[in-house]
Amino acid sequence: MAAEGLGLRGPRGPVFADVELRAPEGALIVVDGPSGSGRTALLLTLTGRMRPDAGTAEVAGRRLPRGAAAVRRMSALGPVPGITDPDPAHSVGEQLRERALLLSRFDGPLRGLLASPRRRAAAARERAEAALAAAGLDPDALPRGMRTRGRDLSRTETFRLGVALALLGRPRLLAVDDVGLKLTDAKETAVWELLASVAAAGTTVLAVGEPPAPAVAGEVPLVVVRTADRAREAV
Repeated sequence: MAAEGLGLRGPRGPVFADVELRAPEGALIVVDGPSGSGRTALLLTLTGRMRPDAGTAEVAGRRLPRGAAAVRRMSALGPVPGITDPDPAHSVGEQLRERALLLSRFDGPLRGLLASPRRRAAAARERAEAALAAAGLDPDALPRGMRTRGRDLSRTETFRLGVALALLGRPRLLAVDDVGLKLTDAKETAVWELLASVAAAGTTVLAVGEPPAPAVAGEVPLVVVRTADRAREAV
């Protein structure tokens, strides 16, 4: 992922400006800055969901904004408050099945015709299990297993479910907003460790929040973009 002079203006002026970024695939990219400095807008721009009006950006070989549709297909929004909040009334299993059905339309008609319903169901279960494992959410540890409602999940479990739902589509880029919101220091560290593990498995992670200690990222490339002073630093 790369950006040069990237900017976006709103009705009241610049939302963010002069963003410089260069990060390899499989990196943990952290967007840091005070509330109101355009962090979420930058996250949505780099995932092809908002159109910049200055500078250039490239994600996995696709240039923005021309390749925005392709970037949207290869990226997924994890927990983004106000946009991807899990339904509190639906169970974990229901939300996974619903997301799988939404994704199935992109699997290709030929694959759907060749696979039997039993094989499709088995494949969906395997994908859900893999996504839950990657997100560190153990259904057996939940109050009612896969039947646990969203409202009964802890804040950390809700975050992990949001990551699992995003990973169902096997994206090349995972975007997450407000990491650590209303979490204790220990739980925030655990969440950053989760995101680092996702990046270590090959999925680039773009996350808004206060950067973790370099030790949390381990050997994963950690790149910080600051929206306040528009500086970039690689840790």
